[in-house]
Amino acid sequence: MLRGVSPLLSPELLATMCRMGHGDQLVLADAHFPAHRLGPPVLRADGLRIAALLDGILPLLVLDDFIEQPVLMMQPVPPDTVDPALEASYRAVIDRHAPGTPPIAWLERFAFYEQARQAFAIVMTGETAKYSNIILTKGVTPVEAAPGASG
Repeated sequence: MLRGVSPLLSPELLATMCRMGHGDQLVLADAHFPAHRLGPPVLRADGLRIAALLDGILPLLVLDDFIEQPVLMMQPVPPDTVDPALEASYRAVIDRHAPGTPPIAWLERFAFYEQARQAFAIVMTGETAKYSNIILTKGVTPVEAAPGASG
């Protein structure tokens, strides 16, 4: 186990996030998402809710600040709606770890699937809330001085 890293993050997810480059996307998908037919590698995070996983990911993954929409969610198909508490829970995590991130953008269902086909990886969660899928676009990790290094 690593200090400072959420125990919700599997070794496979940590390795995947480490391999991602600027502009690569990570899908956090609900338990109903058709991830295995879309093409990108699929990692399992069964039993985990997306907001909790997001809270473990965002201290480690910088969101892209060169694009207008670094966070995307699936738009509900009428007459369905999304529980406003779902987006609010995601936004609270984003604001805690990446203040200043633009509002979450919404993609029509099939456009979301097409975007997910281009993702670096898809993480299947145990989330059961409808339309809870979210796509994160990775930004450039700032270079920080090593502890104890003098400049």
